[in-house]
Amino acid sequence: MLRPVCKYATRQLKAPCRLVATTIGRRHLHTPVAFDWKDPLGSNNLFTDDELAIAETAESYCQERMQPRVLAIQDAYRHEDFDKKILEEMGELGLLGATIQGYGCAGVSSVASGLITRAVERVDSGYRSGYSVQSALVMGGIEEFGTQEQKEKFLPDLAKGKLVGCFGLTEPNHGSDPGSMETVAEPHPSKKGYYTLSGAKTWITNSPIADVLMVWAKLGQNGKIRGFLIERDQCPPGTLETPPIKNKNGLRASITGMIQLDDCPVPEANMFPDVEGLRGPFSCLNSARYGIAWGTMGALEDAIARTREYALERKQFKSNPIAKYQLVQKKLADASTDAAYGILAATQIGRLKDEGKAAPEMISMIKRQNCDRALVNTRVLQEVFGGNAVSDEYHIGRHVANLFVTQTYEGQSDIHALILGRAITGLQAFC
Repeated sequence: MLRPVCKYATRQLKAPCRLVATTIGRRHLHTPVAFDWKDPLGSNNLFTDDELAIAETAESYCQERMQPRVLAIQDAYRHEDFDKKILEEMGELGLLGATIQGYGCAGVSSVASGLITRAVERVDSGYRSGYSVQSALVMGGIEEFGTQEQKEKFLPDLAKGKLVGCFGLTEPNHGSDPGSMETVAEPHPSKKGYYTLSGAKTWITNSPIADVLMVWAKLGQNGKIRGFLIERDQCPPGTLETPPIKNKNGLRASITGMIQLDDCPVPEANMFPDVEGLRGPFSCLNSARYGIAWGTMGALEDAIARTREYALERKQFKSNPIAKYQLVQKKLADASTDAAYGILAATQIGRLKDEGKAAPEMISMIKRQNCDRALVNTRVLQEVFGGNAVSDEYHIGRHVANLFVTQTYEGQSDIHALILGRAITGLQAFC
C-alpha cells in the first residue's frame, strides 16, 4: 500500500508518504497484541503456510512418538539405545532429505527443513544428530556430488529410512584438522576398477548400524581427498569394522562409533567423480551446521518450557511459586530472548540459502552463536531446578549434556570464530 504513495512522492513532496505511513500506523495503534512466550518475536509470521504445516507434522510426530522413547517406553538416553525404526518412521512422513528434489524426497525449503530439525532436537539432540547425518551429510552429499547412478541407487532407500547412512571424516588424531587425515585409498592390486581403503574414523554417528558409509580418504598417488560410498554388505570379512563408542556423557540417545578400514575394497563407481579436497566434506558440513543452528534452538525452547512449568509449580518461601522471584524471571527472559533471536537468524540464513546467497561464514556465525547461547542459557536454567536438576526425569540435565556436544562437533565454537576472523580480516589464524 505504501509503494504507490512513495512513488508519487518522488514527483512531488515526501511529506504525503510520511503522512500516509503515520495514518496506517495509527490505525493499528490501539489494537491489543498479546505477548506469546512460546514465540516471543512472532517468527511464525515469517513462515509460509506449507512451512507451518510441515512444522506441525514434525512436531506432532516428535512429541507423540519420539519423546516417549527418550525416558519412558525405551529409556533410550539411559541405555544408549537408538531405535533404528525412527528413521523409517521419519521416512514415511517425508522428513528425511527433505530439501532434495525427486528420489522420493519432499523438496521443501531450507526453512522447512530447519523447522523439522528444531522439532527433532526439542525432543533430544541425539535424535537430531541421527536425523542430520542421514539427511544433510549423507543424502545431501550424494545429491550434490554423486553421479546419476549413485543418486538413483542410494537416495530412494535412504529417503525411506530403509538404508542408514553415516559420514566418516573425523579421525582419532585429526579432529579440527581434517586436511591431515591418514585414511588412504590405493588402487586395488588385483581388481581393476577398485580401490582399497585403509584407516580409521572416530566419533561417527550411525556408524555401527550404517548400511552406506560416506568416507573421505586421501588418494595414495597424489594425496588428494576424495569421497567414497562404502556398502557394508559388499565388504569382505575383516575389511570393515564399526565398533560402537559406549558410556558417553551426552548424545546417549544416538548411536556413535568408529569406522575401521583394512584394505576394504570399494568400486571406483562408488567414488564421487568430480569433487576433490575438503570442498566436498565441508559443503556437506555446512548443510548440517545450518540444521544444528535450528536444532539447538529447539533444545533451548524445550528447556525454557520445562523451566517455566517447574518454576510455576515449585513453591518456596511462604508457599510462593519460585517463578515469582526476580532471578528466576531474569533467567527465563535471557533464555527466551536468545532463542527468539536465534530463530530469526536461522530463518534469514535459510532464505538466503535457497536464493544461493548464503556464504559459509554466515552458517558458521549462526552455528556458533546458537550453539553457544543454547548451552549457556540451558546451564543457567538448570539452576532453577536446584538439586532436582541432577535427576534425568526433569530432562534439563540431559539437554545441557547434549548441547555441550553440539557446541563441540562439526566445528567447535573457537574454530568457527577463526573462520569468521579470517573472513573479517583476511588473515589466516589456524596455524
